[in-house]
Amino acid sequence: MVDIQRLGPQVGERVPDFNLVDQTGNRLTLKSVLGPKGALLVFVRSADW
Repeated sequence: MVDIQRLGPQVGERVPDFNLVDQTGNRLTLKSVLGPKGALLVFVRSADW
């Protein structure tokens, strides 16, 4: 059985700062994607990892 509490940040929990490159080569940080109401982050893990 999968313990969903251990899979990563839970709804409403703060995520750690990050520094990543997007699909077009632009560098993104948490601060750069936050707007006045926050941000919705979606991570999709592809099958070819």
